[in-house]
Amino acid sequence: MLDLSPPSSASRVQLVPELWTPGMAGPLEDLVSRIHRRIDAFANEHGLEQAMVEVELADGALLRLASISPEPGYGFLTLVPHGAESEPQELIVPIGAIRQLTLSRAEAASPIGFSLPSG
Repeated sequence: MLDLSPPSSASRVQLVPELWTPGMAGPLEDLVSRIHRRIDAFANEHGLEQAMVEVELADGALLRLASISPEPGYGFLTLVPHGAESEPQELIVPIGAIRQLTLSRAEAASPIGFSLPSG
């Protein structure tokens, strides 16, 4: 016999393992500007010329960043990881793919550091 009763609220709940937010509300330019200000403040508070910025993505990848940009927008950011100059790379990722940003002291002899936008 076919049950035509409405589904219970428990049967309508769906779990979402990851958050993906294309077209996320709020301007990404403001978010990236705030991240840049936080990086600058961290460097100033600790007397650093440059801070090292690492990003952890939802897939577990850990990248040391040279820069971050609000482009192309619509819920996506551009991450520029440090790498060989002969192999330039940019990653365009949904904002929801970022788990965390870590700010720390850049190693003294290392060319790895975060470049804030000029101006």
